[in-house]
Amino acid sequence: MGTNIDATITIFTEFYYWVTIVFMFLIHIGFCLYEVGASRRRNHLSTLMKNTMAIPLVTITFFFFGWWIYFAFPNGGPDPALARHAAPWSPLMSTHLSGPSEGVEAATAAYWHRLNGVFWGAFLLFSITTASIVSGAIIERVRMGAFWIIAVLLGSVLWILDAAWGWHPLGWMVRELGYHDAYASGVVHAIAGGAALATLIVLGPRIGKFRPDGTPRDIPPHNTWLVCVGLLCIFTGFWGFYAACNIPIISPATIAGQITGETWTATNIYLAPTTLSAITFNFLMSLSGGMLSAYVISRGNPFWTFSGGLCGVISASAGNDLYHPIQAMLIAAIVVAICYRLHYWVERRFKIDDAVGAVAVHGYGGFLGVVVAGFMLWGTPSSPYEGFAVITPWGNFIGAVIMFALGFIPVFIVAKILESVGLLRVPPRVELEGLDFSTNESFLAAVSEVSAAEKAMVK
Repeated sequence: MGTNIDATITIFTEFYYWVTIVFMFLIHIGFCLYEVGASRRRNHLSTLMKNTMAIPLVTITFFFFGWWIYFAFPNGGPDPALARHAAPWSPLMSTHLSGPSEGVEAATAAYWHRLNGVFWGAFLLFSITTASIVSGAIIERVRMGAFWIIAVLLGSVLWILDAAWGWHPLGWMVRELGYHDAYASGVVHAIAGGAALATLIVLGPRIGKFRPDGTPRDIPPHNTWLVCVGLLCIFTGFWGFYAACNIPIISPATIAGQITGETWTATNIYLAPTTLSAITFNFLMSLSGGMLSAYVISRGNPFWTFSGGLCGVISASAGNDLYHPIQAMLIAAIVVAICYRLHYWVERRFKIDDAVGAVAVHGYGGFLGVVVAGFMLWGTPSSPYEGFAVITPWGNFIGAVIMFALGFIPVFIVAKILESVGLLRVPPRVELEGLDFSTNESFLAAVSEVSAAEKAMVK
């Protein structure tokens, strides 16, 4: 590892990302609690398994090609030379304690031997989160296999492609547009919201959601307190997500750019300076602004109060590395009010049955968050590299459109294909009886048999 200082920095960095991965896993615990609480009793197990099995599927596919996409596509088209260390057959994608690696430069090998696994793990958790956002919107009517296909497409291809373009230090959107999205308002949330909307349009509403005159019926969560506990877990994991978007202890001397100074405690994903204090101030202030706004506008509805907190953080995430805490709070409060109104307007106008408001919270909140950051940070350098465009409203607006469209268009096409072959939605009878019908019947039969045996023993 070189000097003792180099060793200390490496050990700290590796442990730093390892901890963020553990925290981020709480997001998926939260999603499971959240979605099971939002579904009706007859669909609990299928809802749980649908979301849970996305974890191994996205993990394996992200290992084989998702990580490679991030490094191969920052310039738009694939450049395999940039991604040699991320190919699944690379020696750097395995346990490697020391020594040279054939075909890999010594400096590259020394760095990635120690940190490739934890970086991969952090991005993997971003991937699973992106896929899971769609899961809640489409509960109680989608076939598991259809969702898993969409989850792999979104989690291991689409989101990581947009990350290569707009969330890589050398991404073309950063270089040409000045795109700034520090904590993934667009890169994760807008693209997932676009994918959720596309799936919902093709999938259609749950049976009984709309009256004959077209007005929507409320299908309340089966267990509201479980939904709220799930969202609290998501808040906690999201804080780890924020930390994972930063790079700790980096020297400007390693960046041939225009932002110079002493060694920084942290940089954002673009290698520009920020601090963990910024995360602490702005995460909590945007969470609070979102919750207060949602509490008022929903008249104290617990589901929307907690969802508003999540939407508030998402809406400020694009610029939370640089915002003043009061800015973060006000942006969250205003965007949450807009997203709440948009959710119900779209539901009534277009008959979109989003069971958990995922399109509003993640899609609209993420899109607007990127656009707002373009105005609030107008003229600020987007990157420490010389020649990169500065942050502008038009650059971030174009970027937000790209993010939403990259989720919407491919997923819409895949959903239409699945629908055409009868693999997207469960049959009406299954939906009415519940996706857990066969499991519940087996359980009741087993209980009845044991009960009969016990009664016979008593006689």
